[in-house]
Amino acid sequence: MKHLLPRDAHEFVQKNPDALFVDCRSDAEYFFVGHALGAMHVAWYDAPDWDLNPEFVTEVKKLAGHSLDRPIVLICRSGKRSVEAAQVLEQAGFTDVSNVLHGFEGDLNAERQRGKLNGWRHDGLPWEQF
Repeated sequence: MKHLLPRDAHEFVQKNPDALFVDCRSDAEYFFVGHALGAMHVAWYDAPDWDLNPEFVTEVKKLAGHSLDRPIVLICRSGKRSVEAAQVLEQAGFTDVSNVLHGFEGDLNAERQRGKLNGWRHDGLPWEQF
């Protein structure tokens, strides 16, 4: 697994149109907090029970056109869930998986706020909210 800073991940996705950019946060985070422009949504785990999505690998395979060699870039809130999801994808045979460090919202600062230190939004990268 590779680890990319948000700006590097954005550049990679822009330069590699075959790359599949996957946001693995919950439905609520993806739709209401916002998401990186161009990211497809496949929840790693979700409400109400916060169980792991048993179809995660299958859903990513479908989006990847069943190609295990297609570059996959994963993003979550802070870069932790995406590491777990990336490990599972690698175990399933994916060969080119990257994690976005600090995720979409970034790490917590001293006041326990996100978006103040780092992350996709903090870096001013393109995003949208429904």
